[in-house]
Amino acid sequence: MILLQASQITKSYGANTILSGVTLTVQSGQRIGLVGVNGAGKSTLLKILAGELHPDAGEIIKPKDITVGYLSQDGGLDSKNSIYQELLSAFQPLIQMEAKLREMETDLSSPAVISDDKKYRRLLDHYSNLSETFKEKGGYSYRAAIRNVMHGLNLNKLGADTKIQTLSGGQKTLVALAKLLLQSPDVLMLDEPTNYLDINTLNWLEQYLKSYPGALLIVSHDRYMLDAVANFIYELEYSKGTVYRGNYSQYLEQKSEQIKLRLKQHKEQMDEIARLRDFVQKNIVRAATSKRAQSRRRQLEKMEVTDKPREIKKASFKFNIKHQSGREVIKARNLTIGYRDKILSSGIDFLIEREERVALMGPNGVGKSTLLKTLIGQLEPLSGDIKYGTKVKIAYYEQEQAKLTANKQVLHELWDAYPQMTEKDIRTALGNFLFSGEDVKKMVSDLSGGEKARLALAKVMLSQANFLILDEPTNHLDIYSREVLENALIDFPGTILFVSHDRYFVNKIATRVLELNRDGVTGYLGNYDYYVFKKQQLQPYQREMAETKKENKKQKDKQKYLQNKEIQRRERKRQRRIKELEQYIKDCEEQIAKLEKDLLSPEVYQDHNRCLEVNNRLDELKTKLDDYLSEWVELEEQAGTN
Repeated sequence: MILLQASQITKSYGANTILSGVTLTVQSGQRIGLVGVNGAGKSTLLKILAGELHPDAGEIIKPKDITVGYLSQDGGLDSKNSIYQELLSAFQPLIQMEAKLREMETDLSSPAVISDDKKYRRLLDHYSNLSETFKEKGGYSYRAAIRNVMHGLNLNKLGADTKIQTLSGGQKTLVALAKLLLQSPDVLMLDEPTNYLDINTLNWLEQYLKSYPGALLIVSHDRYMLDAVANFIYELEYSKGTVYRGNYSQYLEQKSEQIKLRLKQHKEQMDEIARLRDFVQKNIVRAATSKRAQSRRRQLEKMEVTDKPREIKKASFKFNIKHQSGREVIKARNLTIGYRDKILSSGIDFLIEREERVALMGPNGVGKSTLLKTLIGQLEPLSGDIKYGTKVKIAYYEQEQAKLTANKQVLHELWDAYPQMTEKDIRTALGNFLFSGEDVKKMVSDLSGGEKARLALAKVMLSQANFLILDEPTNHLDIYSREVLENALIDFPGTILFVSHDRYFVNKIATRVLELNRDGVTGYLGNYDYYVFKKQQLQPYQREMAETKKENKKQKDKQKYLQNKEIQRRERKRQRRIKELEQYIKDCEEQIAKLEKDLLSPEVYQDHNRCLEVNNRLDELKTKLDDYLSEWVELEEQAGTN
């Protein structure tokens, strides 16, 4: 079933044609990955399909009952609600239906309805039908769905009651994504949904989209996701669109074969044209062959000449080194990283050797970028040691590109960093990164994210460093630039330590993975796929260890509880005994005072036997009092020792 269709869409901005006669059909069950270089019109096409932009020509066809959901790259919510309230609003029809059911239940139990058999049966039928509809639409599971999405996208860490107004732009976009997933439109369109996500969240989103009940149209530079989710690839190239069946890797194979075939056909046609022209030129003036030459000329005139397939203009560069480093490049021992008021990770130990390509992985907020900045000296370690090997020269790529100077021209940004080079060599280097002609006179502040990334990489390339430390080097790069960077890094003869959320990139580059957590790092030999495999392999053991730890804690807690209970019992007993002793002491002191008073009376001290009896009684009471006081002191001294 056709859910959404774009027919002959054309869109221009001034003299720049972005889309020309683009036709795209979205059918049930399709998961379409929309690819193309930066500026090819991917986001523009999505906005036109979503109704946010009007095409200059063409039309969008959508059945009335089909719902379309769209999330732009920076599609954050502007809401006064809390996160949970906003996600709950995705189910407003169900909430209203639930309220209606509760109202009907009240009516069904009222005497006025029960006494009217006809009215009661009619209301009961209505209630039964509405209950079934409520159940079919997920009325009994929508709150669980909210919890599932919040957990999967790590929104729980932000807090369900957190107001959306207090969130950052990326966090607002994440909430918007969660709400859109919960609304579950018939056609879900996502523009770079993997921004702001860590590896674990990416994996969750990937699995969620694979089982999504509607159709998908996704713009993403995450080739790993496109491989896992997409069953069609729609490529925008030179203002035109072409559809390929299969995932991203299959698209690359098909396109490569298609280009080879078109080049072959073009060459064969050029050869045929050259042969026909040569025949016409040689035979047109000869009477015997003139007719045949004229026939060939007409054939040439009618021939529709195919254009030679144009190749996408790609960056072209490689990383060289000036000097080779020693075998051991960098060593960290018992390293603690973070800030004065917050430790991010401690107990970090690792050794990186020459020519290793090491991916640093871990959840957002664990301190990956902080570790890189600590290794290059931008931040001081809170404790521990960092040692570099001999002849190690570092080049650092910062994901924020903070080292680029906004008020400089592109040419001078690079030339000022390497003043010993000639202008020609600087221009050549910039040309390798797609800055040619007047592009080199652009101000850095006017560059796009992708252009800034390429300029920063040009700086890294010219450094000829033997140890590259790269923080999210593929951010802002289109798919084609990422492929060029991958090939350059694979051929790099030095050592690489990098952070990246691009799993395809990690899989292709890494020879080892270091997983950073709060308690240090865990090493895994191999690429991303091997890392995932080993993690899955270790999961039963880790679960068993976690369960053992949990059981041990439970036993310790139980033992502690029993100990505390025994301590409390002894304490209650001690307090009771102290109170008893205090009463005994009081009684003894009162009796002693009375007997001593009796000794002073004539009736007692003049009666020898009576006097002896009182003295004996006083001795007994004083002995008891001493015993009571000794025990009381001992019990008082026990306070706080239990």
